[in-house]
Amino acid sequence: MNKESSGEASASALIDARIRELNDWRGETLARVRALIKQADPEVVEEWKWRGVPVWSHGGIICTGETYKSVVKMTFAKGAALEDPSGLFNASLEGNTRRAIDVHEGEAIDEKAFKALIRAAVTLNTSR
Repeated sequence: MNKESSGEASASALIDARIRELNDWRGETLARVRALIKQADPEVVEEWKWRGVPVWSHGGIICTGETYKSVVKMTFAKGAALEDPSGLFNASLEGNTRRAIDVHEGEAIDEKAFKALIRAAVTLNTSR
């Protein structure tokens, strides 16, 4: 196993552990968005950064998955440059670069729109 795939394997294991550790709606939500990201981009690379933040990358960071007491925050590194026709971005709207989707307990994710955002982020990252 090369160093990169070894690092990805350990990052994936750390994300698995975070989901189990949360053991509530936040873990379920993080697992769901993770599955959607992998469906939208089968070549996505999972990383573990900044002392415990799941990160999904492809040609650069696509998004992070931070968990807080009352929200799972999916922050898109270049969200301000992405089309969001479904209006999923509902947080970090004032910045020039990032945009985020805050998912609260009981909220459903528009899966089709979310996967479209993931694909758009990959396209943006790989178009340079």
